[in-house]
Amino acid sequence: MAAVSIRNLDDDVKERLRMRAASHGRSMESEIRAILVEAVTAPDQHPGLLVTLMERFGDLGGVDLEVPARTTPARAADLSA
Repeated sequence: MAAVSIRNLDDDVKERLRMRAASHGRSMESEIRAILVEAVTAPDQHPGLLVTLMERFGDLGGVDLEVPARTTPARAADLSA
């Protein structure tokens, strides 16, 4: 893995990075890595919507819904209209 140092970073930029990292629940270093990866990722390499949502909200967990048993048989759709 490579290491990169950034010199002469404006204090305002550093503060905005800190706030952005906190809003995403990551360290500043992790946030900067994510920004750099996103900046150099080709458009066709972006994950789909589902992957993006799972990465963003997956740690929140899910909801287990109880699905009631079907009491009537399924019927075919009426496509005559």
